[in-house]
Amino acid sequence: MYCAPMNDQPQTTHFGFKTVSEQEKASLVRAVFDSVAPRYDLMNDLMSLGIHRLWKDSFIDAVKPRPGEHLLDVAGGTGDIAFRFLKRGGQAVTVCDINAEMLKVGRERAIDKGFLTGLDWVVGDAEALPAPDACFDAYTIAFGLRNVTHIDKALAEARRVLKPGGRFFCLEFSRVVLPVFDKIYDAYSFSVLPWLGAKVAGDPEAYQYLAESIRRFPDQEGLMDMMEDAGLEKPRYRNLSGGIAAIHWAWRL
Repeated sequence: MYCAPMNDQPQTTHFGFKTVSEQEKASLVRAVFDSVAPRYDLMNDLMSLGIHRLWKDSFIDAVKPRPGEHLLDVAGGTGDIAFRFLKRGGQAVTVCDINAEMLKVGRERAIDKGFLTGLDWVVGDAEALPAPDACFDAYTIAFGLRNVTHIDKALAEARRVLKPGGRFFCLEFSRVVLPVFDKIYDAYSFSVLPWLGAKVAGDPEAYQYLAESIRRFPDQEGLMDMMEDAGLEKPRYRNLSGGIAAIHWAWRL
């Protein structure tokens, strides 16, 4: 009888609170966003009471787009960050997302908003970006890093594609730092979000996954440590809304 070596055993990771194989996670995440893509922006407004728009505005304030800059916006499917970057004076954006349905929504929104130039839309994986070394001035990822299978690989890829002196920015859900408010937020996340998902997007499981994936993501200091381990220099962060979300940034030197 042949026994497979231990290193041939499937590697596992988390999908929310579930344990799944690493190969399975990407397809599960893709299925979530295929399901919610048509109602994604409406759901963001409803579940955050519109506050996600203020977070994204603060994010672009941190990025400070500069004339001539080329941005890589990863997991940026519907274009929210790309449009803000161009409005604020950035030159060009390559939007990279693993989900073709989200990119389709983004392209349609771009046409509706009159963004006919300065945008490229690319299907690609944050852990293996379809881009050469040192070709972007800035890298952004908003509410996407917690969905990748290997955060360390995604951060290493971010560093690889940034030019020397390039800037990395991440906007992501994080750990609430206000006493009592953290309990209220937990109750809201695990009851209201799946209910909204069922009523509006027709998919309560997708928003149950959202709540669970937030709890599995590293806290503010933990993400800074991972950024530093990936070779991103001088990492910093700033909390938004008491730590519900946080902006992290660093440099490729």
